[in-house]
Amino acid sequence: MPATHHSSAPPTPSTDAPPVRSADAGPPTPEPPSTGDATGIGRIPVLDVRPVVQHGRRSAKAVTGETFEISATVFREGHDAVAANVVLKDPDGRPGPWTPMRELAPGTDRWGAEVTAGEPGRWTYTVEAWGDPVATWRHHAQIKIPAGMDTELVLEEGARLYERAAAGIPKKGKRTVILAAAEALRDETRPAAARLAAGLTPEVDAVLARYPLREFITLSDTLPLLVERERALFGGWYEFFPRSEGTPQQPHGTFRTAAKRLPAIAAMGFDVVYLPPIHPIGHTFRK
Repeated sequence: MPATHHSSAPPTPSTDAPPVRSADAGPPTPEPPSTGDATGIGRIPVLDVRPVVQHGRRSAKAVTGETFEISATVFREGHDAVAANVVLKDPDGRPGPWTPMRELAPGTDRWGAEVTAGEPGRWTYTVEAWGDPVATWRHHAQIKIPAGMDTELVLEEGARLYERAAAGIPKKGKRTVILAAAEALRDETRPAAARLAAGLTPEVDAVLARYPLREFITLSDTLPLLVERERALFGGWYEFFPRSEGTPQQPHGTFRTAAKRLPAIAAMGFDVVYLPPIHPIGHTFRK
């Protein structure tokens, strides 16, 4: 997963235990912050989440199968790497796809991801921001190893980070790929550059993108999303006056005579019938 990185300072070690992750849902979603009068801001703030309607008091809207962007401002103190993702929950509260976010424009701290709405109902979504210690280490290693600076220390740090990451990867999630990379980083029979290259392969990248090592996770407010059927997004509307659909025997139409006109309206390409206000002819409304 892409992560923003800003400095060459070594990352702060974390004492957090490795998270337990399922085989299918990606990294676990942490417990949401407790609700109260004010929203707490964690170590890595998540601000200005969009789309949002009336500060989350009303639902953003989408239709089934529609792809749209969720974005947020994400940053942290210091210079270590930061990353973010989106978690959708269906109307039954089950987590949906774990979607990585990317920085929309370098240096703006604005992150976004495209998600696709599922079945109709009242969904929710949350943005998770977190520190990426592996991305921080990689940035340092790609500077220090070619320069011959602290070579063994840097490679050992990477091996330990990979072991921490592997502890949170399910057996079916190619945990062995990350453990093999950690072993390669410690292989003193090979040149330092080759050891580093063995830890930065596309296969390693793919596994860590699916199951990243996350620190200092911060959750945004949980925001509502109303998913409706596709017809709610667009349609051809036909303004229909039932009174005009009469017959020679009954000049003024009724709902029964008007219903016979519906197949012809549909054949013209309309899929919504709009009935204007209906009241008896000549009726006078009085207060």
